[in-house]
Amino acid sequence: MNPKVDFFFEKESAWQKEYEKLRKIVLDCGLNEELKWGQPCYTFEGKNVVLIHGFKEYCALLFMKGALLVDPNGILIQQTENVQSARQIRFTGVKEIVKLAPAIKSYIYQAIEVERAGLKVKMKQPAEFAMAEEFAQKLKKTPALKKAFEALTPGRQRAYLLHFSTPKQSKTREARIEKAIPQIMDGKGLND
Repeated sequence: MNPKVDFFFEKESAWQKEYEKLRKIVLDCGLNEELKWGQPCYTFEGKNVVLIHGFKEYCALLFMKGALLVDPNGILIQQTENVQSARQIRFTGVKEIVKLAPAIKSYIYQAIEVERAGLKVKMKQPAEFAMAEEFAQKLKKTPALKKAFEALTPGRQRAYLLHFSTPKQSKTREARIEKAIPQIMDGKGLND
């Protein structure tokens, strides 16, 4: 147990008992406990393996490279269609966690082996994502913007492409693009 992480488990939460149970299970698997993104994150040789986090309807273990895990119990969930690597196991009560404890441990050990083997999730390239027509036109008309966008990391490019293509109305897509242009020109990501 890492004292820097204790606050997460001590603060009042709808999932406090579930968090404690998950913490015990994960620590029993020999991972190091750290605090990342304000959440308890468990690592193997400095590599992120699993994270505990909560939402309104459930709490979850998030496996960073869950897409590479074999899921014999059918319990790994892809949060949204755009999540490429991570997978969750969701819980709504302590009894559920206790019942699944052996399976949870087997998934954690499997995730450790993924890290030990140095496996990586093959991520879709930015070119494989849909590009909003409004953004394609803007890139065509503004070579400096195109150059700046292409200089961004693939992850930043993906974030912008998803952000721009999500709205149903062209007016909203255009507003998002205009708002983001200064950040793109500065080499920054959507959330930088």
